[in-house]
Amino acid sequence: MRTALPLTLSAVLLAGALAGCQAGSDDDTSAGAAFDPATCQGGTLSVLNQGGITHLDPARLYTSGGGNIPSLLFRTLTTRNRLEGEAGTKPAPDLATDLGKPSDGAKTWTYKLRDNIFFEDGTPITAADVKYGIERSFAPELPGGAPYLRDWLVGAAGYQGPYKQPGGIKAIETPDARTIVFKLRKPEGDFPYLATATQFAPVPKAKDTGTEYEKHPISSGPYQVESYDPKKSLVLVRNPHWKRDADELRYACPDRIEVTAGLDSAVINQRLVAGAGQDADAVTTDAVVGPEQLAQLGPGGQLEKRVARGEFPSTTYLAFNTKKAPFDDVKVRQALSYAINRTSVVNALGGSAVAGPSTTFLPPQKALGYQQYDYFPAGENGDPAKAKELLGQGGLTIELAHENDDANGLGPKVAAAVQEAFKQAGVTVTLNAIDSSTYRDVTGKPSTQPGLSLQSWGADWPSGGPFLIPIFDGRQIITAGGNFNLAQYDDPAVNAEIDAIQALTDPAQAQQRWGALDAKLGQLALTIPLTHEKDVYLFGKNVKNAVPDGWRGTYDLARISVK
Repeated sequence: MRTALPLTLSAVLLAGALAGCQAGSDDDTSAGAAFDPATCQGGTLSVLNQGGITHLDPARLYTSGGGNIPSLLFRTLTTRNRLEGEAGTKPAPDLATDLGKPSDGAKTWTYKLRDNIFFEDGTPITAADVKYGIERSFAPELPGGAPYLRDWLVGAAGYQGPYKQPGGIKAIETPDARTIVFKLRKPEGDFPYLATATQFAPVPKAKDTGTEYEKHPISSGPYQVESYDPKKSLVLVRNPHWKRDADELRYACPDRIEVTAGLDSAVINQRLVAGAGQDADAVTTDAVVGPEQLAQLGPGGQLEKRVARGEFPSTTYLAFNTKKAPFDDVKVRQALSYAINRTSVVNALGGSAVAGPSTTFLPPQKALGYQQYDYFPAGENGDPAKAKELLGQGGLTIELAHENDDANGLGPKVAAAVQEAFKQAGVTVTLNAIDSSTYRDVTGKPSTQPGLSLQSWGADWPSGGPFLIPIFDGRQIITAGGNFNLAQYDDPAVNAEIDAIQALTDPAQAQQRWGALDAKLGQLALTIPLTHEKDVYLFGKNVKNAVPDGWRGTYDLARISVK
């Protein structure tokens, strides 16, 4: 998942989106139409980021689709298709020769590795290396990765990683050096999407140094680490043993990539606008365009030629704790749904260029199964009269929890917009600001969870499953902490429908069912969807092929050129 406005590297690396764009350079605005990957090699690409590079171990990176910076270092069994629009929402083979062969009703998935794939030291990559890389992600010493495999693999729930249990995971089999087989507890049609996660990157057991491995992880991608200063900088140079003919999706144009972290977003965008010196060859993976630059954008302007526009599938919403009064009353939840003023929320986030109003939990993207519905029409500015009708006489006093800053789009500005909308319906809202560093901990633990809170959710991959399952599957409720089913909603019929959709290996069939399930859940007013995310990124005037892909909504560092 991803917060609405990314702060950390791990957050911005997992994105996904349906994208449209304008891209190019001052003398080439064709969105890469004339771009030739065969002649793009050379130069140094600068990456200017807000978020600190906190981890570089593939086991600790919560990314899908290969991420952005991680995809330069780590190849996985599958990866995103790296194209704009709907085509980019599909997985594609990476280390594997195909998307996997399902059998036993999608409870078994078999992959064959390509020939001619090597680590940075020239050692061939084997199925055992992929298996070991996955097993490391279970180690408590290496927290932070995507949690799905612990639930999906047979007998893996209690596995503690290879350092404590060197016998490995029996449900991952490697019958030969090029074959890897996964045995699952139940059918999982989305397995090719999960196989894009960074946990599927191979790790040579002989080079594993445990918690020290991230100081210099062994590359399987087109670049390797020259230097790494956590939270400050990362320098990548070419991996001499990466083979272009065995990796058609990564163009790997620059000879060198220099990442600088910890910069202010406004400063990043000012530098990209000015384009002085090396900044002419610069991009960012997490500094969306701010209000100052947005005001300069417009048809025909020079700056507009250096803007990439996409949409990461993310929803900002109000989460009800239905175990707490008055939110255990569906009429109260419905009344507040009518009262919400989505226009004021969009404005609080920065305007229509960076956010759009949403009445559905699924964002408006086909790959997720989006179906339009609006059961509690609030119009552009809310319907306080309808809300008052449902609430009756006597009014209502509630508390709204939010983050104490606006960096993630869940802070005081949006909270104030919600407070004012509810006030028009006779509802008094007390605001409860919680420190951003502990916000997820507080709201994600049922014993400390507020009755109403601002939240956001982004898809781990372009499918309705990772969007709806953590929020509405009753079996995902975690009482100890880390819970995302904030409604604490548990309906056996919904859980069964989730399992039935997960068994489908045809994405088109799954999309229709996910959309129908979203519409069914929407009638219950378990959340109030507020907005979906739009991404606007600048790039330097010498940068070419800065085309957002359909998975993440931003340009792909593995395809950018500065030559």
